[in-house]
Amino acid sequence: MSAATLVAKRSWWPQQLLIGWFNLVLTAPIIYLFVGLPLMMRQNGWSGTEIGLLQLAGLPAVLKFVLATPLDRWHLGKANYRNWAIVLSAGYALALLLLAANDLISTPYPVLFALAMIASLLGTWADVPVNALAIRILPESERIRAGAIRSLAASLAAIAGGGLMLVLHTRLGWAWPFIVMAASILPSVVLLRWLGTSESHFVAPSSVHAARAGFSEWIGYFRVAEHRVWTLLLLFYFPAIGAAWVYLKPLMLDHGFAQGQIAWGVGVVGGLVAAIASLLAGRIIRAIGARIALPLFAVLNTLAMLGLAVVVITGLGKTALMAAAMVLALAMGACAGLLFGLMMNHARQPLAALDYGVQSSLFVASRTTAPLLVGILLDRLGYGGMLIGLVIALCIVCLLAWLSRDRVFVHGNTDERGRT
Repeated sequence: MSAATLVAKRSWWPQQLLIGWFNLVLTAPIIYLFVGLPLMMRQNGWSGTEIGLLQLAGLPAVLKFVLATPLDRWHLGKANYRNWAIVLSAGYALALLLLAANDLISTPYPVLFALAMIASLLGTWADVPVNALAIRILPESERIRAGAIRSLAASLAAIAGGGLMLVLHTRLGWAWPFIVMAASILPSVVLLRWLGTSESHFVAPSSVHAARAGFSEWIGYFRVAEHRVWTLLLLFYFPAIGAAWVYLKPLMLDHGFAQGQIAWGVGVVGGLVAAIASLLAGRIIRAIGARIALPLFAVLNTLAMLGLAVVVITGLGKTALMAAAMVLALAMGACAGLLFGLMMNHARQPLAALDYGVQSSLFVASRTTAPLLVGILLDRLGYGGMLIGLVIALCIVCLLAWLSRDRVFVHGNTDERGRT
């Protein structure tokens, strides 16, 4: 029996679930830091400027392509990405424990900011080898499923970091959320060793170790025609739907919802809907192929946004608005799973960490910039005008997805193309 046949017959669920769990425990503290911590700062009398400045501690997320370079330049043994993940995750857990020991009341702001930035840096950095490891060890047939599981993990991390940890803080105090999150990471580091000692099982060792990441390799990523087309999709496919999700809670608050209703309805139930949509999207993409899924999911995003716009403009009421919010969550979870899966397929195997870092930096940069632009639209045109603007933007994305559906896939990668 050939090696390819053995790979196809092998069950990859243990590896998939472990990598998904790792994504969850790495992401939840970041969400807690930048969603939960500002709420507590405000409750303790911190100024809006101080709260806003804290968000700058999240800047390392935009520089993943820089953080990824050492991983492909300096190898830590045969299991390079696994060993980097262990070292960085252990440092991340230690940073969270330091935050647990320094509360809002007794800690000077510069110290708190420095600790938050160190935690953000290590959490962002640890994300790179974990997902590069997934690219390295998972066959192409498993990457769409991996993207769906990663999107599921992100949704669950939002529920944990943006909801459950806040409840834990309210009941047990400042330190316990950080202790629980650190305690979730450390056992995962031990489990990560189970993934094996060598990452070159599916890739020729010569190709794994030949490249040494640097500036020329950053630029080299964009020399591939399919990567250039994919970059356009990566920049524009998700930001509109993501920005709508950012402004959904203020929108519902201004339309008469109580904070508790929004927290449970959008924060918890919406997160669960997005998580379920991610899993279902993975099955759909594997059945119809990414070539069809790209424009199809773009149309789903547009219809979800159009439905929300109609509900808001016509004033159909709270029930209709909550239903529209759930449809938006469904669309967001589905397209996130698709994008995460395709990111894995647009990475060069010898430079998996670097290429993942480049793509992730582009994704974060566009996702971060979009809410600012949409906020300006909201101030000038109100919620109705904002949503119409987002519908127009998503119509353009539909056209881009349709025109690039055959040009975005790396030549010879039949798994990505799916059925035609």
